[in-house]
Amino acid sequence: MVDNPFESAKKQLKAAADLLGVDKRTFSVLSQPKNELTDDIPVRMDDGHTQNYNSFRIQHNDALGPFKGGIRFSQDVSMDEVKALSMWMTWKSALAGIPFGGAKGGVICDPKVLSQAELERLSRGYVQQYVDNIGPDKDIPAPDMYTNSQIMAWMLDEYEKLTGHHAPGAFTGKPVELGGIPAREAATGYGGFVAVQEIAKLLKLKPKSTTVAIQGFGNVGHNAAEFLFDAGYKIVALSDSQGAIYNKSGLDPGAAMACKLEKGMIAKCYYAGSVTDKAKARVIGNDELLELDVDILIPAATENQITAKNAGSIRARAVVELANGPTAPEADKILHQGKIPVVPDVLANAGGVIGSYFEWVQNNYGYYWTTKEVNEKLARIITTSFVNVLERSREHKVDLRTGAYLLAVSRVAKAVQLRGGD
Repeated sequence: MVDNPFESAKKQLKAAADLLGVDKRTFSVLSQPKNELTDDIPVRMDDGHTQNYNSFRIQHNDALGPFKGGIRFSQDVSMDEVKALSMWMTWKSALAGIPFGGAKGGVICDPKVLSQAELERLSRGYVQQYVDNIGPDKDIPAPDMYTNSQIMAWMLDEYEKLTGHHAPGAFTGKPVELGGIPAREAATGYGGFVAVQEIAKLLKLKPKSTTVAIQGFGNVGHNAAEFLFDAGYKIVALSDSQGAIYNKSGLDPGAAMACKLEKGMIAKCYYAGSVTDKAKARVIGNDELLELDVDILIPAATENQITAKNAGSIRARAVVELANGPTAPEADKILHQGKIPVVPDVLANAGGVIGSYFEWVQNNYGYYWTTKEVNEKLARIITTSFVNVLERSREHKVDLRTGAYLLAVSRVAKAVQLRGGD
């Protein structure tokens, strides 16, 4: 049975709140979303009939600033998943020290079977349903699973039509032509790369002798792999939802992505000359990838991949979470007992929300930075956050996740308390 992600998120919160001595009223505020919005989106399909799609917008907390979080289009998205993701967004923003709260959205659909016109009508329909609840000073959506810059462009256009004014800061992850920034698409992967650099320094690992396995080869996993590969790290395993390839001699992530796009799945690329050498490579499953004997394991796919069932079989020297919630709370305890540090998602994959923050700031200013400037600022925030988390975890003799939560929850709790109210 797969753990309920929202229950996992609440367990993580309670562990930190207990150590901090958070009062009951504040804990109650932090443990539940401020707003749970849900509605059906009617979409006219290409054949003329109308299909209703169930949708969510969960707004967890805005004590530090407007709600912020992506929108995912997926058959598997659920209310509990979106509630957990919205809570994690709150901690992510707080830990990075940026003035956002947490939110998340979802539409239960299979975007792969929708035509371009149907996808556009669904995207615009989402804005029509939630237009009163979003905006540059209220709630700023962004791309997430199976959504992209084109979908943000449609949503921004619909929002501006409905409100009657330009508001580029209402959405992030937009095309550059509509106020997006080039660095945003790779920001989560780049932030993850910086996090790997920090844990590698801590473990005294040199890039050229450091092996890395990455579960999940979408935008985040691919970009992280490219940055690591360019820095000299040895990528020995890559996977998508249909399987994985492993080669102890190393893989070229750029060639692997080209092959995946051509063949449809990464598992068909184990023999492609520029990707790997057939004699030294093999096809493995995602479960086996997690248990490889590597230096750095990067879960960059979905929630609950490392559980109480398989945590004892993890052999990596460190885990760097680029997915949201890939490690269940019970697994955290097992990994900590095994002295395997986990750089938590709220730190390791915060590059996305940091990049979105930079985009939002530039939209508000009407002044844009270079990609180099954006990446330098992003790296500085990730590095500072890592140092602060490490200090807090050592001070309290807890794992890195709890250290991160102690910092993030204390900041949000203080803001809630200062605002007062019943």
